[in-house]
Amino acid sequence: MAKSKKKVPGGAVSRTDAEAAVRTLLRWAGEDPQREGLQDTPKRVVNAYRDWFSGYNIDPGEYLRRTFEEVEGYDEMVVLRDISFESFCEHHMAPIIGRAHVGYLPNDRVVGISKLARVVEGYARRFQVQEKLTAQIAACINDVLKPRGVGVVVDAVHQCMTTRGVHKRGVSMVSSKMLGAFRTDHSTRAEFLRFIDIERKSGS
Repeated sequence: MAKSKKKVPGGAVSRTDAEAAVRTLLRWAGEDPQREGLQDTPKRVVNAYRDWFSGYNIDPGEYLRRTFEEVEGYDEMVVLRDISFESFCEHHMAPIIGRAHVGYLPNDRVVGISKLARVVEGYARRFQVQEKLTAQIAACINDVLKPRGVGVVVDAVHQCMTTRGVHKRGVSMVSSKMLGAFRTDHSTRAEFLRFIDIERKSGS
């Protein structure tokens, strides 16, 4: 069965067009796309892009719509730490590599923990800026699960800063988004930050 072509702003782009664009960039960089080592590079790059940016074909909220209510009245904080992800900077198309920490206070239902990781993955596999990624993850969990609060902290290294421009290595960026009780209740926010131990990890 033929795969349906993804609709994108500005119209669909064929695989042939995408591979031709890679050849153009290779020539612009000073290379010969026809030399032996580069002949299959356009195909490989397009395959890699299909994987790296698969998030455009995903609704991350779908992962959260199957929940569990038989949790014996559990209503304390649920936290998933150290969710590794790879994304790409929408300004330079350079990798963003990091980890996300997600927590929420359930109302009357919880979600499988792997689904929280899939939400992170769904938004990370798009061109991003870290602040938007952080806000998208928090908003998705808040909108679908309707919890009493959500906290998201993202800690990532940006290759657009370490491999070009100022060339500063060993630098990571930390962003956070707190909703509901995580924003209004200092003790809830402090408990979440203690669970993820962000201060020690950032300073280590």
